[in-house]
Formats: sequence, structure tokens, C-alpha cells
Amino acid sequence: MAIKVCRFPAVVAIAAAILTLFCASAPAYAQEGSLKDFLFGERPGETPRRAAPPPVARYVSETGEGFILDRSNEQTLLRFENSAEIWVLQPQIGPRGDVIYKTDIGQVLLRATRLGGLTLFTGKRPAGASAELAGSSPPIRLKAIGPVDLYRILLASSARASRLTHHRISFDAEASPASSTLIADAAILTVLAIERLAQNSNISAAAAKIERVVIVEGRRPEVTLRAGTLLVVVTPSLGVAGRPSSDRIVHVTTR
Repeated sequence: MAIKVCRFPAVVAIAAAILTLFCASAPAYAQEGSLKDFLFGERPGETPRRAAPPPVARYVSETGEGFILDRSNEQTLLRFENSAEIWVLQPQIGPRGDVIYKTDIGQVLLRATRLGGLTLFTGKRPAGASAELAGSSPPIRLKAIGPVDLYRILLASSARASRLTHHRISFDAEASPASSTLIADAAILTVLAIERLAQNSNISAAAAKIERVVIVEGRRPEVTLRAGTLLVVVTPSLGVAGRPSSDRIVHVTTR
């Protein structure tokens, strides 16, 4: 069998040709970056990857709405600036690998793309408005409430709801040290729901049905309206997710 032998000068010539071709094809990388940049860096025309946002951050939508997004724990939380409500969002994988965040009634509130972009869905922009990172933020937490403060919140909630509906609505609760904070938050969210009912002429009749609000502990968060009594059930073991949102309260009272 004949074996061809490549002589040394030929090898040198081939290597020199390859090196010349390589250098000619990427002069900018030779001056400004490394071989790693050339091989693995972003190519012209590619969408650059965004740096990972802080676990808790403030964002501002193109409509001017500011909000805090807290992804530092298992529960994803969102709170709009100028609002007391904390939204507990349920993530779901959507098309193209996007993450869709929904409320406890299945309403889409936020969408996050794989590249880190955010789109906010609200009444102002139901089709969605892009949101940009505005900086880091402290985590979203409920303020701890003791028995005395809870009693004051219930009285204030009753007074506010009664003014909004022009008839008396009492607020009662069966609280324990473990549930006081969550019951106080549920009372505030109930007032927000009643406010939305009273100010919307299409559903204001629903607010007239409510004569009493009772907030108790239970195995799962629930809302029911029977014979003028709005029963709100909270579950302290679930954390912030252990009480219904104002959206859910509105939904139950208007169906």
C-alpha cells in the first residue's frame, strides 16, 4: 500500500494560509477583544441578553404605573405604588418560553419573556404595556398586626364601607395571634372591593347586598355571600396567598 507523506514546508504553507484567512475575517476582534469574544460573543443583529434583574425590584410601565415585583421567595408578589394591595401571582409557562403571571381568579397581570422583558396588563392597557427596571427595592411584606390594631382596622373598615354604600356594614372577625395580620389585610382588601363595586354604576347594586362582613380562619381562602353576609376565609399557613384578592371578592359578589 502506498502512503502519501506531507512534507513539512507544505504543512507550514497550509497553516499560514489558514491563519491569514482567520485574521483577515476578524480584524476588529483582534484589536478590541479576545478569541473567546469572537467565537462566543453576541453576533451583529442578535438580541442582547439582559442582565438578571434583582429578586426584588421596582418597575415603571410605559403608561407611568410604578410597581414592586418580589420574586425572592416561592410566592411571586406584586404591589402597585399608591395601592395597599399585595397581589399573589401564579406563574405558568406560556408560548416561546414566556412566564405568564396570573391572579387568584386567573386574570393575566404580568408576562416575562425569556430575555427578561416585562409586560404589564391593567385596565389602563388591557393589551399590555412594557415595563422597565427602575431599581432595587425592599421585599414586600405584610406589617404584623396585634389585637388592638386589628380592632381599629375593623372599625375603620366598617366606617369606610358604610360611607361608600350609604348603609351600615359591620366588620367582625374570629382572630388568633397567628391570623390577626392576615385578617387585617383581608379587611382592607374587602373595603377596596366594596369601593370598586360602589363606584361602578354597572355593579353598584352588588354593594347594596352586603350588610355584614365576617372574616374567619379556614383550611383554604374563600369568599361567599349569603343573606347579606360576606364571609371571607383566610388561611394563615399559606402566608400572603392565604386570603382572597379584591378581584376575587368583586367576582363573587357580582356573579
